[in-house]
This record gives sequence, C-alpha cells and structure tokens, in this order.
Amino acid sequence: MKQTRDSHATAPSSSDGATRIERDTMGELAVPADAYYGVQTARAVENFPISSLRMPRSVIRAMGLIKRAAASVNHSLGLLDQRHADAIRQAAAEVVEGKLDAQFPVDIFQTGSGTSTNMNTNEVISNRATELLGGARGSKLVHPNDHVNLGQSSNDVIPTAIHIAASETIQRQLLPALSRLHRALEDKAREFDKVVKIGRTHLQDATPVRLGQEFGGYARQIELGIARMKRAQEALSEVALGGTAVGTGLNCHPEFSGKVMAIISQETGCRFQEAVNHFEAQSAQDSLVEASGALRTLAVSLTKIANDVRWLGSGPRCGLGEISLPETQPGSSIMPGKVNPVIAESVTMVCAQVVGNDVTVTVGGQAANFELIVMLPVMAYNLLQSIELLATASNNFSAKCIEGIKANEARCNSLIEESLAMCTALAPEIGYEAAAKLAKDAFKSGKTVRQVAQEQHVLPEKRLTELLDPWRMTEPGGPVGSAGG
Repeated sequence: MKQTRDSHATAPSSSDGATRIERDTMGELAVPADAYYGVQTARAVENFPISSLRMPRSVIRAMGLIKRAAASVNHSLGLLDQRHADAIRQAAAEVVEGKLDAQFPVDIFQTGSGTSTNMNTNEVISNRATELLGGARGSKLVHPNDHVNLGQSSNDVIPTAIHIAASETIQRQLLPALSRLHRALEDKAREFDKVVKIGRTHLQDATPVRLGQEFGGYARQIELGIARMKRAQEALSEVALGGTAVGTGLNCHPEFSGKVMAIISQETGCRFQEAVNHFEAQSAQDSLVEASGALRTLAVSLTKIANDVRWLGSGPRCGLGEISLPETQPGSSIMPGKVNPVIAESVTMVCAQVVGNDVTVTVGGQAANFELIVMLPVMAYNLLQSIELLATASNNFSAKCIEGIKANEARCNSLIEESLAMCTALAPEIGYEAAAKLAKDAFKSGKTVRQVAQEQHVLPEKRLTELLDPWRMTEPGGPVGSAGG
C-alpha cells in the first residue's frame, strides 16, 4: 500500500472554471463547481499556500476509516438515520480506497490541530454522500458537521488518524521489510560462519572474528529493531477519539470511541483502544515521539550495517575487499569499470533523512500547550515518511545488496596472517610487554607475527601453532589474559 501522496498535488479546479458559492460562519466563498470539498477547504487552500506537501495517503485512508466506522456506530446508537449512515459509509469507503485523493488539497503547514484536514474530509464525504442521495454538491443534504463529524472533533480525530496510519503502515510495510532483511542477514551469517577474518576496533587491526559472526550481529540489530517497532505500535494503540474538543468527551456518546476502534482494529489488523486518559491523549503526543524515536534507532542500526558493508566491500583491489557486493550500475562517469556500493549509500541517505525527521517530530511533541498539541500535521508527515522510507530502503537493501553478497575467503585469510593483532593470543603465555615487543618487531621488519615468533623462539613450534590458530581465537576459552582494547 503506497503511503505517501503526490507531493506535487495541487487543488483541483473545475475544467471550465465554473464555481459554486458556499457559505460558512465567516461568509461566502467560491468553490470549484465539480469539487467534492467545500468552503472550509477552499479557505484553507487560500490561507496556506506554503508548500507542495500534502497529508500522506495513509492518513487520508485512516480518516476515511474513522468516518465510515463513526457512521455505523452512530447509527447503531440511534443518533444517525439509516439513509444518512449508508451514504456516509459509501462515500467514506471511496476515501479509504483512494478514489477521492485529488479532493484533499490542503497543505501540511496548516492549522496545528489539523482542523482543515478534518473539515476537508468531512466536506468531501458530505458532498459525495449528498450526491449519492440525489442531492447537489454544496446543498449539505448530508451535513459535514452534523452528520459526518457527529460525536467528533478535529482535536480527537486527527491524532487518532495519525496513530492508525502509523501503526498500519508499520504493520503492512515496515515489519515485512525488516523481516526480509533479518532473514537475509541470518542467511549470510550461516553461509559465512566458516570464514575467519580479521576483526577491527578503532579502524585498526584486532583479533580474528568470523564473517558470519559479524553478519549475525547485524541480524540481531534488525531483530531488535523489529521488537522496537512492535513496542511503538503498542504505544500508538491508545487513541484520542472520544475526547472531542478538550478531552472531556462533550457531545460524544460514551460508547462511541470503543465501538469505533473495535471496528477499525478488525479492519486494519492492528489493535486500537480508547485512551485511558483523554487529556493526555489530546494535550500531548508522547506516543508519536516514542514511535519516531524507535524509527531513529532503526535508522542508526541500518546506517551501521550499510557502512560496514561498504567498508568490507571496498576495493576491489586496494580496499578491504573481504566481501563482494552485487554490481548494480556503473559507478563513475570518468573512471571506466568502477562500480560503487550505491545501494548501501542510498540506505545511509534514507537514515539521515529519518534522523532529521525525528528532530521535527520531537519539536512537534514539545508544541503541547494546555489541552491541545498544535503541530500534528507536520508530525504526521515526518513520521509517516520515516516509516515508508525505512520500509522501502530495507526491502531494496535486502534485494539488491545483502542477498547477493559473496565472501572473499582468500582475502580474509591473507589479512589475518598479516595482522599484528595476532600477538594478542600469545600475551597470556609470554606476557603483555613481550607480546607488544613482538608486534613492534614484526611491524618494523615487515614480517608476520608468526614469522618473528618463530625466529625468536618465544614458544615451542607446536604451542605457537595452537595459539596462532585464527579459528580458535573466534571462540571463548583458551589461556586467560588481557585481550586488548
């Protein structure tokens, strides 16, 4: 399910320039004759000509889910007649399905509560429902406030829609992408388990590790990332719906929120429930900040993995060259034959964007004044963009990079033998100072640690061979002593 709406979308206009006049509490305004949106949306378009950014598709879908479920619940509670309820449900279903996306022209940088987006939704559903009942657009046969927004306020609907959109996008896009990446990394961990290579700390030679151990570490990072995203969904599960304007639930049936969220939980496959405390749910959005923080942590994990992959595959002759990455495209406009680690680079750029988005969401979370938080639209945009970017980047990273990585075992073996860190295994028997001198002698002479140790007869040959076995160094045990730093 594509989440991000076309960032270049503009307000629709009648093909022949025709308009209709609509009235709200501030007076009259011309609206394109064939628009499903109404006067309050038109005012918002005029008031906020800020950017080309629009509310994510996933949020518009969530708005449709809320309005459709609300109509059903209000009918079941005896608050909305069958005729109006059916028309609203059908119109809201078209919003859910994306058939009316062109009717949502309001900029992200609008009223901080998202009221313009809520009224945009109410008006689109109102006019489409009115049309379904045989009425004219703008006639309010189905009223945007009295019928579509019955029992609701922008202040509880918008944060609820953001929670639904975020949790559903995590469920449908991000978790499957991370699961694929986790499997790919685990597969490589098993495939490379017999490949021993040099470890590195501070970008300097360290004691040997197995290439499979490195990839196992990456797999565990993603496994923990999956767990963090599931915890984020848990934080998002409490929603503000039912609090109406300030959290008191004024003008809302006490059973409304629970019944609506039960329907939406079933439809989305994600668990939602009425907030334990509506004043917390509407006056703050710590849950969105928490979810964004989990996304930021995931971005940090992916950055580490992508950067390691780039370094391990550097070369092909003058770098580390311990792994070979799939070749995806020519890497230079001037150097023939050069192939760059472009997939890993794209991942790191996505991660940089996500970290920046988290700053915006965090600042948005601080805009919580008394009974309402007033940066909801920009929080929604950045949070949803982060989820979608991490999902698509993770899928691409798996498909075009990780799954095709090959180990260069010969290169790994040669680098181990040349490493001065091999002397670490000798330290427990010959002492730290003697092992350090051995390493310095090897460096000055250009010889390996093994060669110098043999020349200096520091240990019997058999014992030297046992201690300098790289595989043995990749497992716990052996002589006890300082292991380096």
